[in-house]
Amino acid sequence: MTTLSPARRTVRAAQDAATMLDRNIRHTLRSPDTMIMTIALPVMILLMFVYVFGGAMNVGPGAYIDYVVPGIILLCAGFGAATTAVSLSTDLTDGIVDRFRAMDIARSAVLTGHVVESLIRNMITTCLVIGVAVALGFRPTADPARWLGALAIIAIFVLALSWLAAALGLLARNPEAANGFTFAFMFLPYVSSAFVPTESMPTWLHRFAENQPVTPVIETVRGLLMGTPIGDSAITAIMWCAGIALAGYLAAGALFARRTAD
Repeated sequence: MTTLSPARRTVRAAQDAATMLDRNIRHTLRSPDTMIMTIALPVMILLMFVYVFGGAMNVGPGAYIDYVVPGIILLCAGFGAATTAVSLSTDLTDGIVDRFRAMDIARSAVLTGHVVESLIRNMITTCLVIGVAVALGFRPTADPARWLGALAIIAIFVLALSWLAAALGLLARNPEAANGFTFAFMFLPYVSSAFVPTESMPTWLHRFAENQPVTPVIETVRGLLMGTPIGDSAITAIMWCAGIALAGYLAAGALFARRTAD
């Protein structure tokens, strides 16, 4: 058997990951439930908060839609990234991963394919939500550089949550359990500055909302798009995302090795 050099192994792993990515994208396009979750749900959430709750919200100067859209984007990213846990758990329980193990592909490609597919899918969803928001009256003040910065922060956030979701999907014994494990993804944005300023919350809840990972990400995206003060939110957001991504990556790698051990 020919021993591949480290550089060649890296190239092969990248090629295998691209193959897995193509497989996951095709699977998503052929899944009506996933397509509805990816496209329809974010738009419905946006419409609900703008038209159902918007009239009762007081967030200071400016329209509520300008305040809430960054939070909606992050909420939808959390929903989308959480599906990584379910899809990976489904692959494990359906036995397709056992077939992959019998093939000459890098084991890391299975995880990378799911995570990168999640990133692509959620960035497309982000652009869709922004487009609908603009049609509804969202008026960001960002220049091209700030737009790129906001999209980069969103991408880092999605990547971090996707790796964490992959780890949770491997920890769960079935897709139903994986779906339950990702509940925090859907809960945290509600206890943040996504929909109302944290100052309006009770003291104990305000402290939690200010110091959990979603709030600095939202404040950074809002500041980049709307010109509001960012302060040290950007550094805090990047540190949170990097830490979550690293923990998720290491945990997913270890759990995948254990779940697929011979």
